[in-house]
Amino acid sequence: MDEIFKIEARAIVEGMKLAWLKGYKQVEINCDNVMLIDIICNGFASISNIAEVRLIHEWGNKNWKVKFKHVLRGSNKVVDCLTKVAIGKLNQVVLFPIPPQYVIRLLEEDTHDSYMKETLFLFVP
Repeated sequence: MDEIFKIEARAIVEGMKLAWLKGYKQVEINCDNVMLIDIICNGFASISNIAEVRLIHEWGNKNWKVKFKHVLRGSNKVVDCLTKVAIGKLNQVVLFPIPPQYVIRLLEEDTHDSYMKETLFLFVP
């Protein structure tokens, strides 16, 4: 379980790095790990004994607005689908600049589901 937590935190760090390098000034990060989102949003990331979580805190303190949002796993069908596509590439960042055709419908479903069930957290450094 600890390893999965670190992998999810590392995925957030890599996403933040990519968004920063692309020049985004406002970013929303969706994650279905409520414990990770809670640690980040309640100020415990800076003192975490997990390096990846501390990195999230450091990247969040840059000059930009980062919003963290917990989404239910059932409302995260796109991520589930793309994760299955990227199996075997666990140590690589896999980019989909344009959503593959097979996930467009899932993207619409996730958008609808997240508006219906969302819990919103805001990171304040």
